[in-house]
Amino acid sequence: MAGVAGLGAQSNPRPNIVLIMADDMGFSDIGCYGGEIQTPNLDRLAKGGVRFTHFYNTARCCPTRSALLTGLYNHQAGVGHMVADRGAPAYQGYLNDRCVTIAEALRPAGYRTLMTGKWHVGEKRPHWPCDRGFEHYYGLISGGSNYFRLDKGRQMAIDNEPHIPSGDRFYMTDAFSDHAVSFVDQYAGKNAATADPFFLYLAYTAPHWPLHAWPEDIARYRGKYKMGWDELRKRRHARQIEMGIVDKRWPLTPRDGKVPAWSEADNPDEWDLRMAVYAAQIHRMDVGIGRLLAKLEEKKQLDNTLIMFLADNGGCAEENVAPEVPGPPGPAESFTSYRTPWANASNTPFRLYKHWVHEGGISTPFIAHWPDRIRKGGGLTHQPGHLIDVMATCLDVSGAAYPSERKGKKITPFEGRALTPIFEGRTRKAHPALYWEHEGNRAVREGDWKLVSRHPGDWELYDLKSDRTELSNLASKNPDRVARMKKMYEAWAARCGVVEWNDLQRARKA
Repeated sequence: MAGVAGLGAQSNPRPNIVLIMADDMGFSDIGCYGGEIQTPNLDRLAKGGVRFTHFYNTARCCPTRSALLTGLYNHQAGVGHMVADRGAPAYQGYLNDRCVTIAEALRPAGYRTLMTGKWHVGEKRPHWPCDRGFEHYYGLISGGSNYFRLDKGRQMAIDNEPHIPSGDRFYMTDAFSDHAVSFVDQYAGKNAATADPFFLYLAYTAPHWPLHAWPEDIARYRGKYKMGWDELRKRRHARQIEMGIVDKRWPLTPRDGKVPAWSEADNPDEWDLRMAVYAAQIHRMDVGIGRLLAKLEEKKQLDNTLIMFLADNGGCAEENVAPEVPGPPGPAESFTSYRTPWANASNTPFRLYKHWVHEGGISTPFIAHWPDRIRKGGGLTHQPGHLIDVMATCLDVSGAAYPSERKGKKITPFEGRALTPIFEGRTRKAHPALYWEHEGNRAVREGDWKLVSRHPGDWELYDLKSDRTELSNLASKNPDRVARMKKMYEAWAARCGVVEWNDLQRARKA
């Protein structure tokens, strides 16, 4: 453990690792990715670190969390869909016994392993965070919930004990931030040289529906979205081009065909409020991240802490979410989403949303900040990265060994490749290909080529170098490439236990 693997021998101790994830947040929402939402703390991380423009998730919350935590494709980890057991090994709905989490890998190497936030990869014991390597946990075991109280049927926990929050000032995002700051205060030493390193996983539910935010945060954004979604998309796209986030050769995708022009929108004031609450949720998350950064600075450990920020999927176009409650969004009594028109703007400049594996569903902001190793801050990288790379990166910077067994059972080797060369401004050896499947939506990316299908549609082929917004389908002009990449996908799907979505649906109904 004398040095950091892959970075050469050095005198600094092993870094702390902080992994922060937003929930249902689009590619263009935060300031450093072209958004107008006030995110000064994320922007600060971007200014001092590196932003990825081609980083990928798996299009949905549970699959993303399983891939992020294990370094495997989500089907390999047992979470091919969500938390329900669908009767196939790759779809059991919780992390299986052939994988290890980052916490399970780092804890034997002397890391304190801490988590606060949304788990959503195992609803029952023994599949909770402290069963999978975390020493301490505070958060939401289940998926999204009311931000001001725990919904019926949802579970929260402190370590391995069920917990029901109370109090007039409880707000889910703030509670997660509070406990993250408390963990750092408790487990980070006064200086990095004498402290045990720690791994902190902070998984926010913001800005996942329901649209709930503090009134003072909503007031910051009220009226700012009366420009409408058409103008918002144009402005974000222009800023993204100016920043170098997107290539000016990629046209802005047309407005979603189900979305009316803003000039024809019903009740613009209500639409403005929906987006204002959504923006307020992201703003409040950023405030919490700022408090965490301040605590790391107070402990003199910010420089030797690798912070990685990302989102679990693209913007969410889900509408009429249960239990949909009439009335204006914002307070605890409401329950609604921001809906397709604003999700279309969140994912600027891409097509489609959460659930689908076109770029709008799987492209996430990814920011890495580590002053001791990322010397040239504010840069962009266009090298692709994926959730499966996070485990490899944590192992690389910590010097921890990847276990071959867990409780006597052989572990599936992780699939990722460390991102550390990219952090240092070098070219990383690329993945031969990256793969996706969710609810029958399928994709494979090989170099700049992407083969993708929206279930139950045909395969489409795009050259992402010239057309990352996926507007010019080249499948008919390249049948040999389509056939070869289709075979690549089929081999991967067989290796990872993917079941045809229609077959899985029929089996569930039987």
